[in-house]
Amino acid sequence: MIEMTLRDIAEVVGATLHDIDDPEARVTGSVEFDSRRVGPGDIFLALPGERADGHDYAAAAIEAGAIAVLAARPVGVPAIVVPPAPGSVPSSALALSHDSTGTGAAVLTALAALARESVSRLVAAGGLTVVGVTGSSGKTSTKDLLAAVLAPLGPVVAPPGSFNNELGHPWTALRAGPETRFLVLEMSARGPGHIAALARVAPPSIGVVLNVGTAHLGEFGSREAIARTKGELVEALPETGLAVLNADDPNVAAMASRTVARVVTVGHSASARIRATATTLDDQARASFTLHTPLGDRPVTLAVHGEHQVGNALSAAAVALECGADLDTLVTALSGARAASARRMDVRTSVAGVTVINDSYNANPDSMRAALKALVTMARTGDTPRRSWAVLGEMAELGPESVVEHDGIGRLAVRLDVDRLIVVGTGRPSRGMHQGAVMEGSWGEESVLVPDIEAAVELLAAEVGAGDVVLVKASQSVGLWAVAEQLLAEGEKNTGAGTPAPGGAAADGVSTEAVR
Repeated sequence: MIEMTLRDIAEVVGATLHDIDDPEARVTGSVEFDSRRVGPGDIFLALPGERADGHDYAAAAIEAGAIAVLAARPVGVPAIVVPPAPGSVPSSALALSHDSTGTGAAVLTALAALARESVSRLVAAGGLTVVGVTGSSGKTSTKDLLAAVLAPLGPVVAPPGSFNNELGHPWTALRAGPETRFLVLEMSARGPGHIAALARVAPPSIGVVLNVGTAHLGEFGSREAIARTKGELVEALPETGLAVLNADDPNVAAMASRTVARVVTVGHSASARIRATATTLDDQARASFTLHTPLGDRPVTLAVHGEHQVGNALSAAAVALECGADLDTLVTALSGARAASARRMDVRTSVAGVTVINDSYNANPDSMRAALKALVTMARTGDTPRRSWAVLGEMAELGPESVVEHDGIGRLAVRLDVDRLIVVGTGRPSRGMHQGAVMEGSWGEESVLVPDIEAAVELLAAEVGAGDVVLVKASQSVGLWAVAEQLLAEGEKNTGAGTPAPGGAAADGVSTEAVR
């Protein structure tokens, strides 16, 4: 963030100063919501967690070097105290749904105001371009690709993992400073108005919409409602901005009429301005294709896994070209980009020779289909076909269509000829996935329903062998990454996916469990 005095910050967020000797003291760091990560010159954000309240750690944060605490009440140490939020917690306070008092909502509102002020000053100074990315799936992978292709043009700030909601979004925006040229922000929503609210925090000049699927269908009620909400991003763009739209998704292509910004389309369609042809996949499901742009055509080979990454790469290419990248530099950056976020198509091979696709961070029907296709590609491409295993768990937040969607994934596993399907869980969605597989293919033991992670691990330990390929995928609430970690527990060798940072956040957002 830009340097600001404590007095300035209080004015920006509508707060009062408490226990502060020097209101002109300057914040030279950023904002942290975990007292264990606070450094000199930072502000500590006092948020209530489900089992701990950040206000209780205010003194520890000051001792660690924080210059002040952004809080909802005086805490006995230097603090910028915001007034309580009126009424009940707003529905948009996704990160703090457990906050019945409104304390967290008040602090989040102040955080958003501070982020907007910092970003607005940086943009006005002429040095910062803000890029927003949304879609039902692929946001995090595209965000990582964007960071890779923009890095040759200047310093980039992008969120770790999926920091994409009312906490992670402004937290990331405040990482941008005077030296930052590009701020890439992933934008999530669980209801109408959420993306519009995020866009007000850090107004983008470039917006990327990847797709409209069925993620969070339970909250939205219909695909049309999801499309209306995703389109809030392009509605927020200025006339001088750019909307990058997926020409292969009719719901996204139709958003061209909802923006005053210039539109660039991407996709496999012949009508797309940035498009891909001649796509092939290797034995690690890494795509090669011909990239067509107004500046010319180039061959591209991606290092990330899955054919769905082609569309993500095209969106990243469109943004990089808009920002001044030359074609050869762009292709080099695209080809060199590795997975940068944990538990997303993270492909590794154990010393026992088992290839594990850890895509357990989150799941929805679209991403589940893409992952299954990548699994069978990896198992079948090469000199010797390999045995494929899909270890799948529940996809959360699908509403009334949940059982139908799970049934469809089970049936798809049969149609793709996955060798073994292990469905983890005892709820109706998991049973629906298993039953769909059985009914589609009249399978015997090819599909197995197990009650929990321990049972899945036990079955795999007994039956998986060298050369097998195992996909592990479910919504994060299932915690299915434990299966992948167990398969790799004896040691691993990297297969080219990079080494993502450990850890993760709550499904499609930021958990406040670590707030302290």
